[in-house]
Amino acid sequence: MKKIISVVGARPNFMKIAPIHRAFLKYKDQVQHLICHTGQHYDEKMSKVFFDDLELPKPDFYLGVGSGSHAEQTAKVMIEFEKILLKEKPDLVLVVGDVNSTIACSLTAAKLHIKIVHVEAGLRSFDKNMPEEINRVLTDRISDYLFVTEKSGLENLKHEGVDYSKVFFVGNVMIDSLAYYLNKTNGRMLDKFGLEPQNYILVTLHRPSNVDSKEQLTKLFGMLDRISQKRKILFPIHPRTLKNLKEYSLLDESNKNLILTEPIGYIDFLSLTKNAELILTDSGGIQEESTYLGVQCITLRTSTERPITVEVGTNQLLGNDLDKAENAALEILNGNRKPGKIPELWDGKAAERIAEILIQKLN
Repeated sequence: MKKIISVVGARPNFMKIAPIHRAFLKYKDQVQHLICHTGQHYDEKMSKVFFDDLELPKPDFYLGVGSGSHAEQTAKVMIEFEKILLKEKPDLVLVVGDVNSTIACSLTAAKLHIKIVHVEAGLRSFDKNMPEEINRVLTDRISDYLFVTEKSGLENLKHEGVDYSKVFFVGNVMIDSLAYYLNKTNGRMLDKFGLEPQNYILVTLHRPSNVDSKEQLTKLFGMLDRISQKRKILFPIHPRTLKNLKEYSLLDESNKNLILTEPIGYIDFLSLTKNAELILTDSGGIQEESTYLGVQCITLRTSTERPITVEVGTNQLLGNDLDKAENAALEILNGNRKPGKIPELWDGKAAERIAEILIQKLN
């Protein structure tokens, strides 16, 4: 019996591991699939609720590392994960995405000569100021199997001289989760916040470039305030963003059209994404989900590691120029929508392809 340990650390990882876990259940006579939760996201609303929503089993290992600087978090994960690897001796360690847990667990496995699987390999923003970009590049360099979500990933790995026999274009496990849970969505959240389908804007912002500077955050909330005169805006607010809003005294409770709420569970958030007229975000995964659902999306970042969402999808990458973003938002609200289509292999079967390939390799 072969053994695979999959790592989850932060909120987006749960949606990626859930379909992989389901795919491995078909081979449970051949492989034991274990889940290690590093505890990088330790807020109950951003973590436990995801296990409940996604029907994931209780993690086999919980490291409880919590927050800290990038170095502290990475070091804590490595120290604790090494103990698990020495005890369990898995055949493969599977990591997803680009969070600190991804690189920390990959490095630990590499030093112990355990093969590494990277799901969502090859994505590049080419912006070294983003810690996620460093995590992506380094994880790909030391991984033994690289599973790619979009054509740009294949091209990037080729340019970097990666041995092509290790690279597999399989599609997007994030979309597997979305397709699987879409029929579980309902109108509960719309009723709760008094929203009408296709008649509100959904906002998620948490990146330092948007929320850590007082000047940028002030401009951002000025823009949201003005747009909220046209449509209701729902903003499930990341703990980091809320902390800064309070610190800079930018919380304005009087605008009833700008609704700030706590982080929302996966299925409830999916129903909000599906029914939105427009999404303003700086998240990677939401760029993909909105493209699959055909929902208009404006990304407030200077680069994206998911260019397919701009090339064929409904996403517009507008940098940190908030005047440009505001004009684009108003254009969309006036009916000038960007056409989009679903990228190749985003068909809900990526995890099945991954499991099949890994079972072949292990045998």
